[in-house]
Amino acid sequence: MATLDDARGGAAPWLLSAPALLLFAAMLLVPLLLTLVLSFHVFRDMAGVQPGYTLHNYLQVVTDPYYGTIFLRTGVLAFAVTALSIVLGVPETIVLARMRRPWQSICLLIVLGPLLISVVVRTLGWQILLGNNGVINSALQALGITDEPIRFVFTMTGVVVALTHVLVPFMVMSVWATLQKLDPQMEWAGRSLGASPLRVFRRVVLPQILPGVLSGSIIVFALSASAFATPALIGGRRLKVVATAAYDEFLGTLNWPLGASIAVLLLIANVAIVMGCSRLAERRFKHVFD
Repeated sequence: MATLDDARGGAAPWLLSAPALLLFAAMLLVPLLLTLVLSFHVFRDMAGVQPGYTLHNYLQVVTDPYYGTIFLRTGVLAFAVTALSIVLGVPETIVLARMRRPWQSICLLIVLGPLLISVVVRTLGWQILLGNNGVINSALQALGITDEPIRFVFTMTGVVVALTHVLVPFMVMSVWATLQKLDPQMEWAGRSLGASPLRVFRRVVLPQILPGVLSGSIIVFALSASAFATPALIGGRRLKVVATAAYDEFLGTLNWPLGASIAVLLLIANVAIVMGCSRLAERRFKHVFD
């Protein structure tokens, strides 16, 4: 009779996971592969997509300063949103973890509330808040802080603010999962030995929540670098990012191979940056992960 270890090492795990693997391949890997193949196709203005293959689309994106500026802007946007999410999300999660029920559940629901609303609805709400006649500018002028409206819409500042509001809950959830494993007695032991609250946080709490901060940063960076709806509505046509540039090539100029090459390069850059930062952080904080 086959033992449990034999079943684990045989074909049973593959058979059990086969439906999920097939669904994953059909819904994700196949479209990515088709996009990759499309990016090498030849495009002619009058004839459209041609059956031949070329590297011209990638060379155009890599060598054109216009696309270089768009990729640089997208990177700056993603890093800014990630940094703000860390600054806002980590202290917020620590405060939530120390609340008593039912206030903890209520505040946690409020923090995660943006995830329950459509991204388009959230972005349109930020358009109303950040507009020249919006609530924020009206309040600033009423308080005498500014004499004229501050331009937030169609600027990088507005896009960063709106994206941070959308993505902070992902940081909160990642740090929250790590904080649930933290033993409060470790903090009490540090305080009983005469350490200040700041020192206890820096030497005890922070090293323990670093894995959660790292995983949350990866999620936030990946989502902000590939975001489309918020940059398109808040940034407009003048403040393009990689996702909106690919969209314009697909539906504006109908140059599908060029749009596909932009999407593929965005995926490669996103994966490379995320994996590089993850490896660097794991090497730097190896004692924490162990």
